[in-house]
Amino acid sequence: MLKKTHFLYINLLFGFFCFSQSTDILRAEYTVLPKTTTDIDVARYRFLVNIPFKLKTDKYLVTGAEYNLIDFDSSAALPFDLEELNTLHIIDLNLGYITKWNDNWRFVGIVSPRIASNLVESITIDDLRLNLTATLWKERKDIEKPFRLILGLTYNSTTGLPVPLPLISYYKRFHPNWSYTLGIPRMNFKYHINKRHTLQTALLLDGYFVNAQNDILLPDDEIGSSISLSALVGAFGYQYNITKSMSFYGLAGFTLSRKGLLRDDKRNNVFILSEEGSLYFKTGFKIAIF
Repeated sequence: MLKKTHFLYINLLFGFFCFSQSTDILRAEYTVLPKTTTDIDVARYRFLVNIPFKLKTDKYLVTGAEYNLIDFDSSAALPFDLEELNTLHIIDLNLGYITKWNDNWRFVGIVSPRIASNLVESITIDDLRLNLTATLWKERKDIEKPFRLILGLTYNSTTGLPVPLPLISYYKRFHPNWSYTLGIPRMNFKYHINKRHTLQTALLLDGYFVNAQNDILLPDDEIGSSISLSALVGAFGYQYNITKSMSFYGLAGFTLSRKGLLRDDKRNNVFILSEEGSLYFKTGFKIAIF
């Protein structure tokens, strides 16, 4: 069994990754981590839509949904049958509320029930998860060096940690052609060539945590009840801006840290599926709030 310190580290990464509900109105995205020498690859298809409704001045209700289809493929010789885990599903329903806190800050609250499962049978209680986020959002666009600061707390039931964790993101356009974002799960440094074309370097977290409906019997009588992947990615990217909020984008990079794991019903790591670095590619289309 892996060391508990490694387990806690991976859980924290998952927590920060899963807590980051998207600010996009629409997104369609494809991500692939090609096979490594362990003959395992991962492909994810992501579709998201959020619809804002104005309730009154400076008050909005946002409803939406997100679907992730993950194709997990392994041609490696494993001591168990992985067939039921070849296709994984993550379905989120999003309900958000935005209001003006004071002259400088807006409050954003988000509730996201989730189904994360291989869905080989009917949905069970183990397939269900819950994400909660509460943040304060400050933004200044009408100054020489625009900035945006998001501070908050997030809770996600997949981490196994019974307390909310902090969330922070800081964006600044410090030059007409340059900007950066600091935070978790993503940091980037962008060069805005013009209104249409943007180059960037990025450091980001990616991954998933999905219930396996039929437990997997492992050597030494261990039981795998869920499958997870966590990756720390360094990448270069390009974005073509159709309008200020609508764009096509692509990223190419390498996983600086990668853990593909089977876990038991207490979320202890019981089998390593992959831990080698691999190439990372992502491309998509989005309509974003910012």
